[in-house]
Amino acid sequence: MSNTNQPISNDQLISNLNWRYATKKFDPSRKISAEDWAALEEAIHLSASSYGLQPWKFVVVTDPEVLAKLVPAAYGQPQVGQASHLVVFTIKKDFSVADVDALISRTAEVRGIPADSLQAYRDMMAGTVSAKSEAELAAWNARQTYIALGTLLTSAAMLGIDACPMEGFLPGEFDAILGLEEKGLSSVVICPLGYRDATDPYADLAKVRMPKEEVFVRI
Repeated sequence: MSNTNQPISNDQLISNLNWRYATKKFDPSRKISAEDWAALEEAIHLSASSYGLQPWKFVVVTDPEVLAKLVPAAYGQPQVGQASHLVVFTIKKDFSVADVDALISRTAEVRGIPADSLQAYRDMMAGTVSAKSEAELAAWNARQTYIALGTLLTSAAMLGIDACPMEGFLPGEFDAILGLEEKGLSSVVICPLGYRDATDPYADLAKVRMPKEEVFVRI
């Protein structure tokens, strides 16, 4: 694949990230276009993960009735019901060496190479997965979802789309409402997306970060 990347300017990058904030009130009348949503889906689909194993599924909710049902399970936070789209980041509960083999098969297919040529890589990944307990695998895979979440937040900011990453919800209730248990999935973190309401008082507040001297360690 040829590199046709056209980087944005440094100023534009920082400007967009300064514009981004955890939106507290969405305008429910404004919806993300199909074209923009397709780009955001592609962005999280391209997200990095450990070994490239992608131990997740992204559940996208747009049905207003379902969103309304989820609000109580998010401690009544209105963003969930107001959002144009809600992404529920989930992990596979039965993640195993079978997922390693699936990745190897997919890699061979996409790159047009024999699966046997990836045997050493396959065995390394299988060894890592096999050595972890069920709880360790769940914790490891949950951390991967936060990489995808970061990709989504940054990509949305680049497109001028608002988002609000949220851990304040009841995973078990979300799983039940969305039928995730039957799908072998467990929710980890959620992110409503849409467009900020003009009356959201948090939109224009200065972004607060600790001084760089306290955050960066340069060696």
